[in-house]
Amino acid sequence: MGRSIPNRQTPGARASDYEYELPSELIATHPAARREESRLLVYQRETGRVEHRHFYDLPDYLGPDDLLVLNDSKVRPAALATSDGRLEVLLLDETSPQHWVALVKPGARAKPGMRLFFAAGADRQIEAEVLKTLPGGERVLRFFAPPDLAAMGEMPLPPYIRKRRGALGEREHVPDDFERYQTVYARQLGSVAAPTAGLHFTPELLARFRHAFVTLHVGLGTFRPVKTEFLADHEMHEEVYSIPDGFEAAYEAARRVIAVGTTSARVLEAAPHLHPCKGRTRIFIHPPYEFKRVDALLTNFHLPHSTLLMLVSAMVGREKVLEIYREAVQLKYRFFSYGDAMLIL
Repeated sequence: MGRSIPNRQTPGARASDYEYELPSELIATHPAARREESRLLVYQRETGRVEHRHFYDLPDYLGPDDLLVLNDSKVRPAALATSDGRLEVLLLDETSPQHWVALVKPGARAKPGMRLFFAAGADRQIEAEVLKTLPGGERVLRFFAPPDLAAMGEMPLPPYIRKRRGALGEREHVPDDFERYQTVYARQLGSVAAPTAGLHFTPELLARFRHAFVTLHVGLGTFRPVKTEFLADHEMHEEVYSIPDGFEAAYEAARRVIAVGTTSARVLEAAPHLHPCKGRTRIFIHPPYEFKRVDALLTNFHLPHSTLLMLVSAMVGREKVLEIYREAVQLKYRFFSYGDAMLIL
């Protein structure tokens, strides 16, 4: 059980095996008007049946003994632009007071010793220095005063949303993103991307199910695409997770465990036990993989070549996932973070 490395000659061993065609107009640039009104594609693995419903129909598929496991990590508004507009900065992790690991674009301009300035209110700026470049291309920044991200930052929307909004002549960030690019149950601050499968829940809908929370702070490990030719050569970035008191009892009492999102699934599969704990994981789930603790998965539609698509393929089978995605494209489902959902039973 657990991770298995595929032979390099077998289907699914290459990143290029996880490719599909997606018209740009199906990239969701904004969420559904109401969270629960997103569409829901339901795939029954035992019968091969595909149904097309809405997220508010989720109670039709879950029973009183099923347990939803959700990631309660909260997205940090950590996307910054320098005062001159020349650089974009995404703060990933505060490693010590006022020292941050960050992605900087364009990276070639961010050389060690460079000073960056950020607007921090009326006639006020905060200064940071680039200390060094890490092997993965991230920069280490030292701020000369603590950055007030709640006042300075934007929500770190994925580049494909911002790019598509720009192509449509829209603003790249809108005020609604602070609410809608966040689950209604988010409480543990620390992610740089939303656990998007949970974006469809309202408090009222969630209250209809037995549920429990784990935490995985979404970082580079989740959202960076696989750039190596072979999956076996891809190295996941480490991400922090935790399991709270009481979770194990809820898990043991469940008939089925439904992971809400790939991040929740990764916590369940990576943790050595389900007692209260904190840890770090680099788990990369892809075919062939036998799930140990996850019985079903609620997820969004993911980018080609992404580790998220590969995790879904490990549960359903690569060819079947691509077949389902082709059907979703034909029926004009909305894709990616602000898009529609898929339930795998």
